[in-house]
Amino acid sequence: MSGVTLSNIAKKYGEVQVIHGIDLEVKDGEFCVFVGPSGCGKSTLLRMVAGLEDTTGGAISIGARDVTREDPARRGVAMVFQTYALYPHMTVQENMGFGLRMNGYPKAEIAQKVAEASRILKLD
Repeated sequence: MSGVTLSNIAKKYGEVQVIHGIDLEVKDGEFCVFVGPSGCGKSTLLRMVAGLEDTTGGAISIGARDVTREDPARRGVAMVFQTYALYPHMTVQENMGFGLRMNGYPKAEIAQKVAEASRILKLD
C-alpha cells in the first residue's frame, strides 16, 4: 500500500471550476472518507485520483510516483461507487476480493487483505 498526496488539485469544466485547489495527504495505512452534500465534488475528486477524470491543475502522487497524467490502469487504484453493483452470485468476501483476483493476486493474499478490510470496516 502507498500513501496518496493531492497538491493544489483543481478541476474545470470549460469556465466552471468545480474543484478549487485541494491539498490532502493520506499516509500509508490511513483510512480516509469524503463526506459532503450531493454535488460538492466528492466523486469528481475520487475519479481524478483513480484517473477516470482529467486533472485541470495540481498533482496527484501515489507513493513517490506522480500519477497525474498516468492511465487509470497503471495507477493501481480501485474505486467503489456510491451506487455499487455487487455480483449477486458471489459472497460478500468474493465481491470484496474481486478486484484483487482480476489483478492476479494470490488467493492467500486476497484472503488476508479481504479479512483486514472486513475487520477495519467492522464487517467481520
